Amino acid sequence: MRILISLLLVLVFTSNVSAYDWGKTGHRTTGAIAEKYLSKKARKAIAELLDGESLALVSTYADDIKSDSQYRKYGTQHYVNVPFDTTYDAHPKNERGDIITGIESCINVIKSETSTKEEKAFNLRMLVHFIGDLHQPLHTGIGEDKGGNDFQVQWYNDGTNLHRVWDTQMIESYGMSYTELADNMPEITKRQREAMAAGTYKEWMEDSRNLVKDIYSKTKKGDKLGYRYMYDYFDTLRGQLQKGGVRLAQLLNELLG
Repeated sequence: MRILISLLLVLVFTSNVSAYDWGKTGHRTTGAIAEKYLSKKARKAIAELLDGESLALVSTYADDIKSDSQYRKYGTQHYVNVPFDTTYDAHPKNERGDIITGIESCINVIKSETSTKEEKAFNLRMLVHFIGDLHQPLHTGIGEDKGGNDFQVQWYNDGTNLHRVWDTQMIESYGMSYTELADNMPEITKRQREAMAAGTYKEWMEDSRNLVKDIYSKTKKGDKLGYRYMYDYFDTLRGQLQKGGVRLAQLLNELLG
């Protein structure tokens, strides 16, 4: 009986993780891409704060701590829900915080001269994760269906939801590891990279929201998604991973470089 309960708890926790954000492969891909564009000064500062751990390794930290009750307060900081007919600034805010306030809090702690190394390291791990989440389009979705978690579809022949399709199932179907994905992103020039990294994280959120609008306009509940959906959207997904990595590097270079 004890073994059965343990297995059930593992299944429940695993399901909850996949319901909230990029799967591990997506987050690690974003972290690995960011590593390529760090300045020497930022790279050194990050290595000191993380005791040599890579951005790819710490990118899943904010998910790994979800089972610990002392970190439950960070749950709402993985996403933001804003109706399509309004804006983030105009819409009432979640009193428990959202991904924008989460990113702001992390930045403030990292920048503070009074923060300890432990505080900065914790918030750096969280920031890496939140920037990854910001580029999973359904993390900037609508509250009515919990960011696509209640938007039921089929992935090939299996029942699932739209959020999970974007989290993990398209990436899993593609069959590359995070290092393979990071190493095989489209080549971009310095000018293209600078254009990609321009703007604020609020503007990056709006970029993701525009993708959500497109996704919802072309997807209906109950749709059977598969080969055609991969053809239509996997390049978009790869683009989001690349944007997340480039923008994360830009932000870390500004904070620590």
